[in-house]
Amino acid sequence: MLDLGLLGAVVAGIVILLVLILRFKIQAFISLLISSILVGLLAGLSPTEVIATIQEGMGSTLGFVATVVGLGAMFGAILEHSGGAESLAKSLIAKFGEDRAPWALMITGLVVAIPVFFDVAFIILVPIVYALQRKTGKSLLFYAFPLLAGLGAAHVFIPPTPGPVAVADILNADLGWVILFGIIASLPAAIVGGPIFTSYLIKRMDVAAPEMIDEPEEQTLPSFGLIALIIGSPIFLIVANTLLNSPAMSSISGLDGIRFVFQLIGHPFTALIIANLIAWLVLGLKRGSSKETLLDIMTKSMGPAGIIILLTGAGGVFKQMLVNTGAGEMMATFFADKGLGILFFAYISAILIRVLQGSATVAMITAAGLVAPVLVGTTSIEASLVVIAIAAGATILSHVNDSGFWLVSKYLGLSEVQTLKSWSVATTLISITGFLMVLVMSVFV
Repeated sequence: MLDLGLLGAVVAGIVILLVLILRFKIQAFISLLISSILVGLLAGLSPTEVIATIQEGMGSTLGFVATVVGLGAMFGAILEHSGGAESLAKSLIAKFGEDRAPWALMITGLVVAIPVFFDVAFIILVPIVYALQRKTGKSLLFYAFPLLAGLGAAHVFIPPTPGPVAVADILNADLGWVILFGIIASLPAAIVGGPIFTSYLIKRMDVAAPEMIDEPEEQTLPSFGLIALIIGSPIFLIVANTLLNSPAMSSISGLDGIRFVFQLIGHPFTALIIANLIAWLVLGLKRGSSKETLLDIMTKSMGPAGIIILLTGAGGVFKQMLVNTGAGEMMATFFADKGLGILFFAYISAILIRVLQGSATVAMITAAGLVAPVLVGTTSIEASLVVIAIAAGATILSHVNDSGFWLVSKYLGLSEVQTLKSWSVATTLISITGFLMVLVMSVFV
């Protein structure tokens, strides 16, 4: 039975959140805190209880997220500085050949966006897209959209990118399972939103590379194998730890020593520390960067990471407010009675917030706050699938209220209408395909 008072408090909180972000342009961190306070007060909590809930939600969330997002940001910054992204792209294009360059660029996007933020990765790699277009004369979109699809899919589906890390923590999901499920969902999503959609798009839209773009200076790039090894090392350690300690393998005798070691080096904290040290040494000092330069690069990377960390903390506050007011338990009971699956609820919640306010990260974190109280009695593996469902919903229909929309429009020289017909459609295909993969995986989980 729905408590209309509690339901009204939740609805009012979401409305206020959207009004503050859209109408008054208040930063999402403050907007989430204000909406959380409103939910608490309308639901009957005392001012003291509201403040205590804010502290509880913020503290319980940031212990994990702040560490992982901070380490991931520094790792990505060193990779960016070393030219690792360009190395991956050029090596894959050389191996695949120019005719299959879109597939090489899609794979590059999937790999590079794991440690590097979406917008930074795109800006780094778009000169390669320009060069290919000028050389072959094919539409710029033939090369750009497979890259964008790979970047976009990895950005929302595969940790340690901040979005899925934040949602995994709010939902108490195991990061190793999130990585596995994210990889499984991201590959077909990138294929459908990238090379497959591009083959349709280029027949209807021919775009040349913008003129007067300064070409980047040539530099000696690290090898493809080295970059792949460094990016893959933390993912391997985290996933190996998850699998070794899974119910299927925990009963196998003779693995206790290995299991003990991986419980340390396979934890996301330790795995990312190891990856940072390897990158600092191999991509930094060994390639001639000074310790002072590397320190400056890693320090500057904390700026954008800090925003995401605070935003995630505010999402944790919103979740805790729903728990402490009883609104989460009420919604869980309602959805159970109506037979509405949690995966659909998670997907639709993320879609609504994404379309209304634009930011995929805000959509993921807000939807996680809504969904977390409903996940009573679910396993960590099931919660990991919900993370991917939220990620899929938060990807859909990038349009004029999304900064990524304007980034694509600017760098590809597209009009607003052209961007809607191309990028908005591509993100929708990525979203739908990703969610379909979640439904397929749910059959086996």
